[in-house]
Amino acid sequence: MGSGEKVFTLKEVAEHNNHQDCWLIISGKVYDVTKFLEDHPGGDDVLLSATGKDATDDFEDVGHSDNAREMMDQYYVGEIDASTIPKKVAYTPPKQPHYNQDKTSEFIIKLLQFLVPLAILGLAVAIRFYTKQA
Repeated sequence: MGSGEKVFTLKEVAEHNNHQDCWLIISGKVYDVTKFLEDHPGGDDVLLSATGKDATDDFEDVGHSDNAREMMDQYYVGEIDASTIPKKVAYTPPKQPHYNQDKTSEFIIKLLQFLVPLAILGLAVAIRFYTKQA
C-alpha cells in the first residue's frame, strides 16, 4: 500500500449506499461505482445490495470477465481497513442431547420388529383358514 492511498473504515464506506453515491469493497479495495450503476449488466440493484459489507464473495461468485476486472481500476478510491470488517463466523450446529439407549431395550425393539410382522402373518393365515371352512 502506497503512502498516498486513502484508507477507509467499513462505517465510512457503508454511508455510500444509494443511487447518487455507491461504494463497494472488493478484495480489500474500495470502489466508487456510482457512475457505473446504470451500465452494470446485472442492474443497479445488484450493486446497491452489496454496499455496507465486503462484497468480494458476491463479486467472485458471479465469475466476472478479465475485462470487468480491468474496468474496476477506473473506479478505485482507496483501501479498506480490514480490522473494521467483522470476521465471518463458521456455523456450528446446536448440540443434540446424547441418547443412550441400553442394550436390553435395543434387544426388545429388534425382537418386536421380528415378532409383530410374524404375528400379523399368523393372524392372517388363521382368518383365511377359518373363513374358508365356513
